[in-house]
Amino acid sequence: MALLLQLRTVTGLRGKADRIAKAVFRGLSFYTRVLENCEDEARFDETFRWPVASNIDGNEILEIQVFNYSKVFTNRLIGTFQMVLQKVVEEGQVEVTDTLIDDNNSAIQTSISIEIRYQALDGTVGAWNDKEFLETPSVHSEGDGRYPLETDSLLSSHRQGLDISPGKSNQQSAERSFRSKGKEKTKEHKAGKGVFSAMKLGKTRPSKDDHRKQDEPAVLEAEDLDRKALLRGLEPDTISLASVTAVTTNVSNKRSKPDIKMEPSAGRPMDYQVSITIIEARQLVGLNMDPVVCVEVGEEKKYTSMKESTNCPYYNEYFVFDFHVPPDVMFDKIIKLSVIHSKNLLRSGTLVGSFKMDVGTVYTQPEHQFYHKWAILSDPEDLTAGLKGYLKCDIAVVGKGDNIKTPHKANETEEDDIEGNLLLPDGVPPERQWARFYIKIYRAEGLPRMNTSIMANVKKALIGENKDLVDPYVQVVFAGQKGKTSIQKSSYEPLWNEQIIFTEMFPPLCKRIKIQIRDSDKVNDVAIGTHFIDLRKISNEGDKGFLPTFGPAWVNMYGSTRNYTLMDEHQELNEGLGEGVSFRARLLMSLAVEILDTTNPEINSSTEVQVEQATSVADQNCTGKMEEFFLFGAFLEATMIDRKIGDKPINFEVTIGNYGNQIDGMSKPILWRKKEGGDGNEEESELLQNSSEDEGDEDGEMVSVSSSQPMKPLVTDRNYFHLPYFEKKPCIYIKSWWQDQRRRLYNANIMDKIADKLEEGLNDVQEMIKTEKPHPERRLRGVLEELSSGCLHFVTLADKDQHHSSRTRLDRERLKSCMRELENMGQQATTLRSQVKKNTMKDKLKLVQNFLQKLRFLADEPQHTIPDVFIWMLSNNKRIAYARVPSKDILYSIVDEEMGKDCAKVKTIFLKLPGKRGFGPAGWTVQAKMEIYLWLGLNKQRKDFLSGLPCGFEEKKTARGQNLPSFPPISLLYTKKQVFQLRAHMYQARSLFAADSSGLSDPFARVFFISQSQCTEVLNETLCPTWDQLLVFDNVELYGEAHEMRDDPPIIVIEIYDQDTVGKADFMGRTFAKPVVKMSDEQYCPPRFPPQLEYYQIYRGNSTAGDLLAAFELLQIGPGGKSDLPPIDGPTDMDRGPILPVPLGIRPVLSKYRVEVLFWGLRDLKRVNLAQVDRPRVDIECAGKGVQSALIQNYKKNPNFSTLVKWFEVDLPENELLHPPLNIRVVDCRAFGRYTLVGSHAVSSLRKFIYRPPDKKAQHWNMTGEIVVNMEPEVPIKKMETMVKLEANSDAVVKVDVSEEEKERKKKKKKGGGGVGEEVEEEEPDDSMLDWWSKYFASIETMKEKLRQQEAAAAEAEEKEEMEMAEGKQVVNKRGSMAGKGSKAQAKNKEKSKAPKDDKKKKQQSAPELPEKKNKPRIDELKVFNKELETEFDNFEDWLHTFNLLRGKIGDNDDNATEEERIVGRFKGSICVYKMPLPDDITKEAGYDPNFGMFQGIPSNDPINVLVRVYVVRATDLHPADINGKADPYIAIKLGKTDIKDKENYISKQLNPVFGKSFDIEATFPMESMLTVAVYDWDLVGTDDLIGETKIDLENRYYSKHRATCGVSQNYSIHGYNTWRDPMKPSQILSKLCKDGKVDGPHYGPGGRVKVANRVFTGPTEIEDENGQKKQTDEHLALAVLRHWEDIPWAGCKLVPEHVETRPLLNPDKPGIEQGRLEMWVDMFPMDMPAPGPAIDISPRKPKKYELRVIVWNTDEVILEDDDYFTGEKSSDIFVRGWLKGQQEDKQDTDVHYHSLTGEGNFNWRYIFPFDYLMAEEKIVISKKESMFSWDETEYKIPARLTLQVWDADHFSADDFLGAIELDLNRFPRGAKTSKQCSLEMVTNEAELPMISIFKQKRVKGWWPFVARDENDELEITGKVEAELHLLTAEEAEKSPAGLARNEPDPLEKPNRPDTSFIWFLNPLKSIKYLICTRYKWLIIKIVLALLLLVMVALFLYSMPGYMVKKLLGA
Repeated sequence: MALLLQLRTVTGLRGKADRIAKAVFRGLSFYTRVLENCEDEARFDETFRWPVASNIDGNEILEIQVFNYSKVFTNRLIGTFQMVLQKVVEEGQVEVTDTLIDDNNSAIQTSISIEIRYQALDGTVGAWNDKEFLETPSVHSEGDGRYPLETDSLLSSHRQGLDISPGKSNQQSAERSFRSKGKEKTKEHKAGKGVFSAMKLGKTRPSKDDHRKQDEPAVLEAEDLDRKALLRGLEPDTISLASVTAVTTNVSNKRSKPDIKMEPSAGRPMDYQVSITIIEARQLVGLNMDPVVCVEVGEEKKYTSMKESTNCPYYNEYFVFDFHVPPDVMFDKIIKLSVIHSKNLLRSGTLVGSFKMDVGTVYTQPEHQFYHKWAILSDPEDLTAGLKGYLKCDIAVVGKGDNIKTPHKANETEEDDIEGNLLLPDGVPPERQWARFYIKIYRAEGLPRMNTSIMANVKKALIGENKDLVDPYVQVVFAGQKGKTSIQKSSYEPLWNEQIIFTEMFPPLCKRIKIQIRDSDKVNDVAIGTHFIDLRKISNEGDKGFLPTFGPAWVNMYGSTRNYTLMDEHQELNEGLGEGVSFRARLLMSLAVEILDTTNPEINSSTEVQVEQATSVADQNCTGKMEEFFLFGAFLEATMIDRKIGDKPINFEVTIGNYGNQIDGMSKPILWRKKEGGDGNEEESELLQNSSEDEGDEDGEMVSVSSSQPMKPLVTDRNYFHLPYFEKKPCIYIKSWWQDQRRRLYNANIMDKIADKLEEGLNDVQEMIKTEKPHPERRLRGVLEELSSGCLHFVTLADKDQHHSSRTRLDRERLKSCMRELENMGQQATTLRSQVKKNTMKDKLKLVQNFLQKLRFLADEPQHTIPDVFIWMLSNNKRIAYARVPSKDILYSIVDEEMGKDCAKVKTIFLKLPGKRGFGPAGWTVQAKMEIYLWLGLNKQRKDFLSGLPCGFEEKKTARGQNLPSFPPISLLYTKKQVFQLRAHMYQARSLFAADSSGLSDPFARVFFISQSQCTEVLNETLCPTWDQLLVFDNVELYGEAHEMRDDPPIIVIEIYDQDTVGKADFMGRTFAKPVVKMSDEQYCPPRFPPQLEYYQIYRGNSTAGDLLAAFELLQIGPGGKSDLPPIDGPTDMDRGPILPVPLGIRPVLSKYRVEVLFWGLRDLKRVNLAQVDRPRVDIECAGKGVQSALIQNYKKNPNFSTLVKWFEVDLPENELLHPPLNIRVVDCRAFGRYTLVGSHAVSSLRKFIYRPPDKKAQHWNMTGEIVVNMEPEVPIKKMETMVKLEANSDAVVKVDVSEEEKERKKKKKKGGGGVGEEVEEEEPDDSMLDWWSKYFASIETMKEKLRQQEAAAAEAEEKEEMEMAEGKQVVNKRGSMAGKGSKAQAKNKEKSKAPKDDKKKKQQSAPELPEKKNKPRIDELKVFNKELETEFDNFEDWLHTFNLLRGKIGDNDDNATEEERIVGRFKGSICVYKMPLPDDITKEAGYDPNFGMFQGIPSNDPINVLVRVYVVRATDLHPADINGKADPYIAIKLGKTDIKDKENYISKQLNPVFGKSFDIEATFPMESMLTVAVYDWDLVGTDDLIGETKIDLENRYYSKHRATCGVSQNYSIHGYNTWRDPMKPSQILSKLCKDGKVDGPHYGPGGRVKVANRVFTGPTEIEDENGQKKQTDEHLALAVLRHWEDIPWAGCKLVPEHVETRPLLNPDKPGIEQGRLEMWVDMFPMDMPAPGPAIDISPRKPKKYELRVIVWNTDEVILEDDDYFTGEKSSDIFVRGWLKGQQEDKQDTDVHYHSLTGEGNFNWRYIFPFDYLMAEEKIVISKKESMFSWDETEYKIPARLTLQVWDADHFSADDFLGAIELDLNRFPRGAKTSKQCSLEMVTNEAELPMISIFKQKRVKGWWPFVARDENDELEITGKVEAELHLLTAEEAEKSPAGLARNEPDPLEKPNRPDTSFIWFLNPLKSIKYLICTRYKWLIIKIVLALLLLVMVALFLYSMPGYMVKKLLGA
């Protein structure tokens, strides 16, 4: 069904121009090629084909437009031709010649000549020879309604040559299918029946839409210039478009791309480390509890210590869990945090609440971590309970090679905003609800027959009957819980109909549900198959999203092979680890989620897993109607079969599900179908009738053929066999029956194709950026254009799918969300396209990559349909290797976009070893390379299944199918064959894999093509071989039509090996290439020939292993034989023997370069073969030339070279990308002229060493007039707090610039008004109070602030961009990276870090108009780098580079040999490469020393003595080294022979120790230049363990231009905490820098100005000494220049500021995983200069001693707990308990106020709490022994919190807890003036209340509430306390002592308590009345009644005998 248009000519054109034509039908447009320089006639002669999916209506229109083509401007329309297709529909073929009409609908002279043919669907018109469909319509009547024809849209959009043979519809791939622009617009113009149909449409104006894209071809062709053209290095602007069109179009596309990466990485174990810090818990529910936190990861548990009677325990404990498992297993592990109340040795404690999430969720977070987040605890036992508290923690998961950036651990002063920092991934709502997950398991089928083993026979013998030998059940694992169905005994087709119910919070933080069919067995249960459901794929969290839903649908399970043995080596595959190698079973299941309404009383509140019966799937419809599928495959080639397999006959077996499987027997399909029918009988019978009919008609009972005939392999070469499939290609075909759910796969295919196209485009763009081709942004625009049209196309195609009957809810919802997402993506792509400019390129590229990930995610269909196809290679009936082809990739559809990407194509497949055998090197060798053709589709659409095969074959069928046209062949016999010659130009390779122990390789390349292979020569000892060799393959025979060969030649495989003298060559990597093909009738001339060298990426397993530079051409040998081929020119070097070099046109053009090498020295050389290196030498080699360094005579004495600079000349390619690598080798010269290789290094890219003379015209430094440098400090940071914590005894607020203090104060008063409050008025800080730590903490504050602002700015930019996208504006974000500028950023900041400190907030709000810098405190700061200094300053390699010398093999498995372990030393030096001759101006410069060439002005490398001063500030996050989860760290420093171990100053049980030490070491460079700072763990017995170490190369720092010897401070002062620490003053440093850099200056001028070069700096000129005397100085000015040295022309570079760097600690035993971080810095002073001053004192601040006196005056409204025994009144015996430090060990109690009836209590009681306090960190420091057995005291830092509790005293039972309040001494609410005003608000509503700090106020008195939780977990007030807090320093306390309780000195008076305790004694009557009337009233009544009753009975007994006697005797 297609409309064909042949556009022949357009005549009568005016002028001379480039012409192009566009044909549009049903909204789909095609373009012709561009005809250049046509005059009056344009001969297009092109054919277009529109495959159509619904019959063409007679009123539809075909439109052709002719344009003048322009590369630059839009194309100009010449005229349009429109035609109604009525006649075409009637007659099937029409030829027309007619005139065009112009824009005004008037005819013009130009005329057009076309022919149109139409082939209709029903075969009525046109030349379709065989029936379109196999069966007659009558059989398929009901089906016709359902799939009228799969689609009513347009099909492909291919341009096609004239080779369309009727009867064979050439199905084409989606090569250009997404170019269809615009949605389908079928214009319906009604025209009268009798009108001649080819008549032009009168005067209708063509619609705007068709004019909109007149420049289309320019867009498509100029931007989508095909990759081939781009890689040939032609600029898009210079290419004639015609040539490109020739390359890109007409590709027959019968081949699909092979996959390069081989090794399965899924199942391989890796190292992981999960580190969890439990910081504190808050708001735990329960009274007076003793909480412990249990941390559980997977199976491992660890516990924190127990904290006593507190609801907000502070732990700060760190736990580390190490794992070595595959990623899948790791990410499914559950992290569970639970808080347990009062756990001890004897009892397990009660669970308060728990929280769980899987490791994968943490790993997907940015930086793989959650930092300082609050986990919400909930009780899994009680769904209705709600929240049980919060737990603050850090969780991080590190895989090997991930490094985690920890946010800087400064003092955590921010009072936490819990709600804003919940431990939840983005997008998860904070209020999570409980939900039930219902997983219904219906039935399974196709389970493996487990009866081929000995065990099975034994069982049979015992049981005696032949039962199915498997007892399956299903186990579901989710969020750490397991549920199982019942066991169905002995059944291969078990029926369960059960549902498993999980109750879990929603959305769950566990990503995957694991569903496993297991076989129950007495001994052990084994998994039969496993399937994972990813919840993210079956739900959507957007506002139009849907809850997780699934099915009912079949899921396919894959695992090990089906032949059952007792010990299955691939059992792990059945557990879901690694890629399954065979189909195991399919399971029908569904999943639904229901959110629970926890308020409902009926709800069952347990979270145990439940299993109940479920109804079976009611209508079979939702799983799909059974359809018969047909799979056809042809093996076109089987080569590269591994020789290890042996030469037994080989055959291939193809299976789909269990069909085609030899073990399970090829049971007749009808039986199968009976089983498949399942419950529905009617369906079954209908199926049976259907089958018998169509098979009878047409197939002659076709029996599937699923494996090829065994054949003996032939030898290709040393490593490989091939099978002799020459002209005869075996075929297989299988019929199978599956539920028809193709729609799912079709939609996935459309998205996959969009994604493939996008990926290809992005690779192109990256390639262009990498190779610096011009205009990558154009290509990116083209990519985005394609993407947006592809997305819109998806929406139209998928839209028809809306009304399909057999769709599950997930199908519907997914379709909706995919359509939404793609539509959205299409729009975003369009807006992005307009924003892509040269400068925004990089960012936009990132965004587009996100699109790609999203597309791939959407395309993955969770509900399976047809199982994957497996191809197994069997040798002698033993399974060797397999390939797995997803069924969607080969699924056929009438609509091109829906077709699988490999359907009806020839695909190259590499077979791999199954399971674990494929790990490591074994998996890298190819087991076999197959060229295979596959087609899978409905049996009734079988007509076209051969259409994609290379043409020119005859079909061979089985006898039964001889005369049936559509019967599949069992083999194909090719009658046509072409002969070619392949020329492989192997030029060079680089960065290859080191395969020998020397760290080098002896590489050669082996090239495979079809069944031939050839090798290059072996080049010894190199990783960068230049083979320069042409390999010629003669008489290569290819089968098929010639034109197909030209477009789609087979691929070439190139393998690189390392030649070993003994044994077989080692595999080093593999790559693929496609040759450029020349047919015999083509010219060997540009643009295609000679081919250009290209780089091909070499892969080894999944990792890249170098690049190959080569070119390949495939030349057809015509009738004239080889004489017609282009001659192989070039000399056959006699010295190289018969080796042909790469010919001239192909090898790169060379020119002369000079390479200068700076030889500085060698460092850290390790021993070679146990001998020390003594006399090393360095050899440099590049492109065959080289130079040797001088010999180092005695490496130990001086490892530097005597001659510094040497050079050599060499011919290098002009194109820098083709430059060969430069090799550095170090050899040791031993006695007797022997040399040993020590190690080598290959500089793979010389680009960074190429010297480019500066451009004279573009002087970027304006050297004329003066430039005044703005000395504003960098954007001032607005501090979150104007407070800077100082030394204890100062409570000062620090202010700003000293000079302007006074003015400012007034300003502040004016502006701030009252809001600023009293605090601003505090005294200025006194310098004597400030120390280095003040500076440090202030700097950290600044750093955090900067980070915050960057985040805010980034967030803002992102929002802005999103807004732009939404509005579609084309705004380029012009805001620079200055974050803090806008006030908006500031405001954002505020929102981000909501500080509940209210006064602070007020301050910020009240004075917003203050210029920002006013908030900058006066403390001088240093720079805190949160990484190593090296990363900031480019490794200090500004002129001295360090090259690591490697040696030894690269390890085969990823685990062991990291690059670190292969380093055997380092070479220091540099390289400079420049084109000869060098420009004169350089050589003529003043002071040019020709000996140094380009390395002018480098210092001498003689040994030099240096004083090294190492300051170690502190370590954070150390890896615990002791059993208790702590460590006792101390510092060890090693430099050369100096080894300092600071063992006696170890810090006990601390993972975040503050060392605060400095060490002085004298060293001699170069011998001692590597400084190692290590942290060890002190152990009482045994050796100390290394925790981690960091290494610093001091030499590079010392010599660097960045001047890393001693950081430049912010200010210059000569006394105080900020004393200048460099022996050279700033002015001396400046003049030295000016002299060295040949810069004019410095010239100091009046008025505080200094001029350097042409830059002028200003600054203050006075300095104060200790006594406050001012004197003149230039130092401030000089320092100003130094701090802006990077602004100085030519010589300028950034100087290292005064700083603290943070270095990761690494442990060689755990490579790549950080073991903590160390904050430190290093100063270096040359010994020949004046000595530096003493080291700065950075010893840790000592905590200051304080005393807190708390007087409890009164209580009020305390709840009454007791009932009085006599009077029954409610009362309480109140006492108050208080404590400050940590636990209750220092608790103090008041006396008891007995019998309070009103809740009032009077105490007048004083507590005294002495404590040590660190002001800067706001922590109390306590030292205590951890247990009786501890060796030493451990120091703890805990927050300063005063706890007051009110209790009811009981004489005999335990006292009752009534309520408590906790006051944080740094910020607590001010007490209420009276008891009345004291309310619950003071606790709950802290954010709104003004907070005070006892450290500022010193003395506070007031009322505070006691609170506790009632039964409903609500906070309620349980009393009020009037207290007075008084804080004194230890000295003050000594001066004015006070007594405890009410004792001397300063005693408090006794409280006046009403004497209520003896009340009954004074008023007896009242008491008696109360006793009788109220308490015992009923009791007395009961007793009286009982007494009466007793009296009656007694009387009765007493009088009875007498009465009886009377009666008897009748008296």
